[in-house]
Amino acid sequence: MHSSAVFLIEFGAIILGLGLLGRFAGRFQFSPIPLYLLAGLAFGKGGLLPLGTSEEFVAIGAEIGVILLLLMLGLEYTASDLVSNLKTQYRAGIVDAALNALPGAAMALLLGWGPVAAVVLAGVTWISSSGVIAKVMGDLGRLGNRETPVILSILVLEDLAMAVYLPIITALLAGVSLAAGSLTLAIALGVAGLVLFLAVRYGRVISRFVSSDDPEKLLLVVLGLTLLVAGIAQQLQVSAAVGAFLVGIALSGEVAEGAHSLLSPLRDLFAAVFFVFFGLHTDPASIPPVLLPALALAVVTAGTKIATGYWAARRAGISVKGRWRAGGTLVARGEFSIVIAGLAVTAGIEPSLGPLATAYVLVLVILGPLTARYTEPVAGYLTGRRRKRQMPEVLQPGLIPAQPQAMDAMDDSGTVGRP
Repeated sequence: MHSSAVFLIEFGAIILGLGLLGRFAGRFQFSPIPLYLLAGLAFGKGGLLPLGTSEEFVAIGAEIGVILLLLMLGLEYTASDLVSNLKTQYRAGIVDAALNALPGAAMALLLGWGPVAAVVLAGVTWISSSGVIAKVMGDLGRLGNRETPVILSILVLEDLAMAVYLPIITALLAGVSLAAGSLTLAIALGVAGLVLFLAVRYGRVISRFVSSDDPEKLLLVVLGLTLLVAGIAQQLQVSAAVGAFLVGIALSGEVAEGAHSLLSPLRDLFAAVFFVFFGLHTDPASIPPVLLPALALAVVTAGTKIATGYWAARRAGISVKGRWRAGGTLVARGEFSIVIAGLAVTAGIEPSLGPLATAYVLVLVILGPLTARYTEPVAGYLTGRRRKRQMPEVLQPGLIPAQPQAMDAMDDSGTVGRP
């Protein structure tokens, strides 16, 4: 059979399969990311039916998927929003990094993988999945909750940290010298700072230049500009994903809204291809040896994310119930964890890192929606039981014990949180 025909059959089967998996996930209201990863495992090295002809095209599609993921994330925020979040929520970002990056680094060192792999795994466990979390909050009807701005602030700070973290990882994985790595980081920070300055000062001018009433022209200009900037960024040894993120930040207003609606289908398509590509390069037989470390890391970092959200919401004056909801919502890991692990897999740093990251993301992308839904009621149930045990069996005359329900009501009524 002609190679082009084989390519069309293979790639068409991939896209059709992803569509069916997405419909299946939507019917049961959970993220399709684990199904995409499993599909990649099934058709990759050591899988049921390894692909051949279309793998190179899938690799290019996966790179475009990462670029579009970061572009769409940048479109969600304006430069002024980012500056405001940095000023008001930077402490939450520091706590988030400390609680969630250190367990990953410690696990890599315990497994004897070395300092570079430790920095990579720290990023894998640190960054929450903005895509999964946004979908979960929408599904649960929590977008208007009082704790939602806290959650979004933490996600924004993580995204900003990526602009610094990815160039560091790129330099470390390339094995460049300290001087070259410092130069790469300086370039990345300089470009990020310049883009933020231009976006704050001249955002309207940039958006007016890109703007068009014709959807076709707007799509072509925004997509072309993003790929161009991403390519230039990668040529300067700064992550292409960071370049795409900064383009998204620079666009605002009606242009950002129009680009978001036009690019969403492309983002979904190529992001799905990206997750499949990551699975293609992970041998299923390599997952069982790292399954226990992945499960242990998932349990620990689920707890640290809940603690992060609780602390940040408490600092913002949110009620106790809202604090638990914020913590449970942040648990999911997904696209960014795979992006970071994918860089290490491509560089060939540690063979077991890819399988561990795959198993880790599979666990938390499934667990995340469950913790978002049930962390607050479970915490309330356990707190109620503890209060009942602490109530004295013999009451002093004239004293009436406070009922747990009444105490919960007092916790909510005296704060700005939503019960």
